[in-house]
Amino acid sequence: MKNYYQKEVETASYEEIRQIQNEKIVKQVRYVYDNVPYYRNLMDKKGVSPDDIKSVDDIKKLPFLTKDDLREAYPYGLRGTDLKNCVRIQSTSGTTGKRVVAFYTQKDIDMWEECCARAIVAAGGTNEDVVQVCYGYGLFTGGPGLNGGSHKVGSLTLPMSSGNTDRQIQFMMDLDATILCCTPSYAAYIGESLAEKGYKPEDNKLKAGIFGAEPWTEEMRQGIEKSLGIKAYDIYGLTETSGPGVAFECEEQTGMHINEDHFYAEIIDPDTGEVLPEGSKGELVFTSLDKEGFPLLRYRTKDICILSRKKCSCGRTHVKMTKPLGRSDDMMIIRGVNVFPSQIEAVLLKEGYPPNYQIVVDRVNNSDTFDIYVECTPELFSDKVSEMQTQEKKLNLAMRSMLGIGPKIHLVAPKTIERSEGKAVRVIDKRKLH
Repeated sequence: MKNYYQKEVETASYEEIRQIQNEKIVKQVRYVYDNVPYYRNLMDKKGVSPDDIKSVDDIKKLPFLTKDDLREAYPYGLRGTDLKNCVRIQSTSGTTGKRVVAFYTQKDIDMWEECCARAIVAAGGTNEDVVQVCYGYGLFTGGPGLNGGSHKVGSLTLPMSSGNTDRQIQFMMDLDATILCCTPSYAAYIGESLAEKGYKPEDNKLKAGIFGAEPWTEEMRQGIEKSLGIKAYDIYGLTETSGPGVAFECEEQTGMHINEDHFYAEIIDPDTGEVLPEGSKGELVFTSLDKEGFPLLRYRTKDICILSRKKCSCGRTHVKMTKPLGRSDDMMIIRGVNVFPSQIEAVLLKEGYPPNYQIVVDRVNNSDTFDIYVECTPELFSDKVSEMQTQEKKLNLAMRSMLGIGPKIHLVAPKTIERSEGKAVRVIDKRKLH
């Protein structure tokens, strides 16, 4: 039996979805133009008015919004309604520049939590499940989003937040948690910690995991599924558009369904801004169709992916996005070669190494240095220098084959790379490239 949280919408025909989007976009553009002076100014500069937008086909006439706009308008410049109507803010972790602060009305929160509820139900969740949420709470959207979604489904919710792994495991085992929500790197760490405590995958009651907030590969998914004895589902979202639940995986695990009744997606050429046809690889752009507090139109995510309307066996009809295949901004260019951390992770997992690694890039005498520190498993680690050098050489060749460039590999002892209980810090770029 197929499970849906809101079946009529999730399985609506393309024509029905398009009608919902057309009605919402006309209202939303008028709402933004009337209530957000920052965006009204962008529209006026481009010579476009709300009257020019009659359907989502006209969305390409609108100007883009970027992270730079969000920083420039910080903190209140993109707010779409009076403060008295806003009930919460969430914020990005903001590693550079000003933080992004997103505002929510109660209606926005209800919509967001419904999207997360759809994701939980798609992963097999019901009101009989125990959902352990180990995403961070507070300003980070992960915890509050999945927490609210779990409440909507009616599941018993364990609002654990991240960290304190011993306590996570105690509650997981004592309260028979069935669905785990956290970053994939933390899920891998929990699996590792359970094994160290002598637990086998069948000893826990988990059946599914909903993992997002950082890039992860198919190989990493398989590793997590094996170590925890679960099915691992991807979830996607941005603080700018609400948080997790913008898109989610179903049982087919071949991409994430975008909640198209709330978010309109486009794929553009990152260099020209031209909208590309379905099936093209490019930068993902989102328009919030009914957000009130922080209503973004044509927001450039910098995530590179592909959209597909291929029929899905789960019965959901909403367009699917691939996992982000990299980013147009955090892609590293090393000695003229484009390098994505996800490529490095794929090689490590294929060669039998755990996904605990750190990439260090620097520039010495105008030439890039490229070092990868890789943690060994106890079986692979050896006191013999010659054995380690042989393994490093083999891994270097595998990396060169994947990347077209040879990094310097440093195999290090088990447990020497710091574990992350939130987003893993994979890349340290010491070059002054900006």
